[in-house]
Amino acid sequence: MSGTPMTWDAECDVLVVGSGAGALTGACTAALQGLETVVLERTALVGGTSSYSGGACWLPGSRVQEREGVADSTELARTYLRSLLGEGTAERQDAFVDTAPAVVEMLESTPDVEFAWQPFPDYFDAPGRLDLGRSLVARDLPAEQLGELAALVRPPVDLDRAGQGNGPVLSAGRALIGRLLLALHRTGRGEVRTGTDVTELVVDGGRVVGVRAVTADGGTAVRARRGVLLAAGGFERDAAGRRARNVPGSADWSMAPDGSNTGGAIRAATAVGAASELMDQAWWCPVSPQPDGSPSFVLGLRGGLFVGADGRRFANESLPYDRMGRELNADPGNRVPAHFVFDSRYGGRLPAVCVPDLDPQACLESGAWVRADTVPELAELIGVDGRALAGTVEEFNRFAAEGADRAFHRGEDAYDRYFADRRATTPNHCLQPLEQPPYYAARILPGDLGTKGGLRTDADARVLREDGTAIEGLYAAGNTGASLSGAVYPGPGIPLGTAMTFAYRAVRHLASGTAPGA
Repeated sequence: MSGTPMTWDAECDVLVVGSGAGALTGACTAALQGLETVVLERTALVGGTSSYSGGACWLPGSRVQEREGVADSTELARTYLRSLLGEGTAERQDAFVDTAPAVVEMLESTPDVEFAWQPFPDYFDAPGRLDLGRSLVARDLPAEQLGELAALVRPPVDLDRAGQGNGPVLSAGRALIGRLLLALHRTGRGEVRTGTDVTELVVDGGRVVGVRAVTADGGTAVRARRGVLLAAGGFERDAAGRRARNVPGSADWSMAPDGSNTGGAIRAATAVGAASELMDQAWWCPVSPQPDGSPSFVLGLRGGLFVGADGRRFANESLPYDRMGRELNADPGNRVPAHFVFDSRYGGRLPAVCVPDLDPQACLESGAWVRADTVPELAELIGVDGRALAGTVEEFNRFAAEGADRAFHRGEDAYDRYFADRRATTPNHCLQPLEQPPYYAARILPGDLGTKGGLRTDADARVLREDGTAIEGLYAAGNTGASLSGAVYPGPGIPLGTAMTFAYRAVRHLASGTAPGA
């Protein structure tokens, strides 16, 4: 910045870009330390993809696990991550697991945030794994406790797409966002501005000192005396950006809210010299189209099987969703789209958890699903070889009778069994034969919960240049920063848990020194 002095429309100590769980945790961390904090959100609602989520936070070794009798520890979590991720991100792994308990303690020290342990298995059978997981969720929050703030929280995906608001109780991701928003509000030092799209970082003397943004009323500039935290999500909704970086899937198949996560924060940082990495990676998941074409996240299968264009299975259908998404992406010529084939055992409903739910009749009427009285007829409707599909179903039914999936080992892992129908009479509850006509097939596509490539950061979430030096005054967390887990999704709540923890570390770091002009 040189020449004419910069004119600022507003000033604060800490400026946070984005309003998901990581962003709001960073804002709370700053405000609770007495720092004047401003949150800038591009859309009209707060919470982003965090609000759509189940709200699981992978925050190991905390007092929540301790008080609920879960045999977890920081060292056990460290062992688990190191066994999966190796030494490449060891410093950040250690920073994460060592700090996670402090994040929980800080948030629960407020009267507004309370967590509970939620059993949900870690995703890999590796040293340090907990078969019932180590994830936390925020307790449900009555909307009346939020008052006027409730209108700011992005509703669940089905209501949001329909243009509706939250109901009387906020749960899952909405409860987390609502509680963080309330905690920030009560400090009296946190301001949230929606409809503010950050387009540029302002640099003075090599240090990021603020941002320029666009609002409905024109341009604005906000100065940050201590630092700027970018926690505005990834670029999953940027179709051109995905193509340029060879990100599989489609912007239309992402579960991110419409109008969000187009990568503006990442572009603003790279424009001032920030390095990026993992830009072809995402948090993958299978999706099935709604009648209007929008995606529904599919997980937790209780029955049925997936087939590719050759009419054959290609993976254990009960894999954790990121791993199944990677299977879909591994052979797009055969597996995009795949088909979820199931029978009438559950009254014609998809035997899985769908977010948002899928209405069978509407899906059939729209052509998103097809139905037939026989397997060969079903094969013809989805364009696969009838003998191949019939052989696949016959083999699967034999596996179900024997109780062992000799092809893909479905039902052998704790995660598989977590969603199994315990009322099943088969030896392996994860394997139920397809023998009750009519038969159905639903299209399955490789969707995502967000990109996970972004700005390169260190253990304190400082944004780094290509030469490894830090850009003073600039930090990144959540999907704006490249994930420490690389191409691996270790367990439920890792995206939110790491976002929250590194946002906390970022603010603790920027608050520990005296920034120029502070």
